[in-house]
Amino acid sequence: MSNNFIFSSESVTEGHPDKVCDTISDSVLDACLAHDPASRVACETMVKDNAVILGGEITTASEFDYREVVKQALVEINYDSDYAKETDYSYTCKFDAQSFFFMNLLGQQSPDIAQGVDAAAAKDKETAEQGAGDQGIMFGYACDETPELMPAPIAYSHKLGAEITRLRKDRVHTWLRPDSKTQVSMEYVDGRPTRVTAVVVSTMHAAEIDTPEIRDILKRDLIEKVIPGELLTDETHYHINPTGLFVIGGPEGDCGLTGRKIIVDTYGGMGRHGGGAFSGKDPSKVDRSAAYMCRWVAKNIVAAGLASRCELQTAYAIGFPDPVSLRVDTFGTNTVEEAKIEKAVNEVFGFKPADIVSQLRLLEPGAINYTQSTNYGHFGREDAGLTWECTDRTDALKTARRCVDDRSQRIP
Repeated sequence: MSNNFIFSSESVTEGHPDKVCDTISDSVLDACLAHDPASRVACETMVKDNAVILGGEITTASEFDYREVVKQALVEINYDSDYAKETDYSYTCKFDAQSFFFMNLLGQQSPDIAQGVDAAAAKDKETAEQGAGDQGIMFGYACDETPELMPAPIAYSHKLGAEITRLRKDRVHTWLRPDSKTQVSMEYVDGRPTRVTAVVVSTMHAAEIDTPEIRDILKRDLIEKVIPGELLTDETHYHINPTGLFVIGGPEGDCGLTGRKIIVDTYGGMGRHGGGAFSGKDPSKVDRSAAYMCRWVAKNIVAAGLASRCELQTAYAIGFPDPVSLRVDTFGTNTVEEAKIEKAVNEVFGFKPADIVSQLRLLEPGAINYTQSTNYGHFGREDAGLTWECTDRTDALKTARRCVDDRSQRIP
């Protein structure tokens, strides 16, 4: 990648059809884990018009009303005709928490998969330890472009999405509706973000407001409030509801599916992605837990000053505890040898699935609410209490790196 370029990333709000599905899937996960931390959950959701369909595999001792969990998720997003009556705004969307059609197609996890994940011996299983829930590759990324150590384009896209939701839910602008998308294009010079070249905001709205007024309000109350003034120039292009009318939105306007916004969920395309989605999966699924682990490690490497940009890749075989590979890439920004960083990482962190769950407290009661991670990025959310965003291993990494230096100096 050239050191001078323009890079764009997008985000979507919780009312986008795909994010509605992610939110429902993670709400089901939280409901399962609330009373049974040993739950195995792989919950997929589809929404269209006024229908919600759950599918996948769940094994849990928790007992709850799945439809009620879905309903509460929709109420929180404000796809809710009762909320509209209480707040006196027009609600014409077909998708409604009070009347949706519901189909539950959830089954139990295959015993063949379960025996690979369980911390127990089984016929022809290679080890009695807890194994990975599936094969796959996972990535984690961090860089020093923003205080939260995220790439600037996705960080500002998420901030725009979170703020437009706040403007809606706080009723600052009562014409806003739940389904919105944002996008930020940044110009990089010598590898550093210098200015925003374009901002795109598309939002569902009430029929009573016209597009020119929407554009004026969102430029003033959203974009110019969220993006620092020094990044906006006279040459910045603003595309606000560029198609014009956006009254029909949400699942009425488009079908939604769990796991279809994986680039939004991660690094906006700046860091690589292994392909596995997060929402609706318990942490025995390394698609989710190992991706969180790699982010935690990469963030601590950058926070420790060992590199200004870092990406980790790890890979697993189903049923086997140890990763089959682990790679650290600092893109030439490292302050010490990459090989020494990798050795320090292996001394400070454990990458077996059980170790990941323990280190990140992924099943500890009260530690993680997975619906807190669902929207506006699974990474960079330092206000959401997400354990993988902590930079609590920087001193340990520095110490391990010095130990590696000492050992290498003693080798004749």
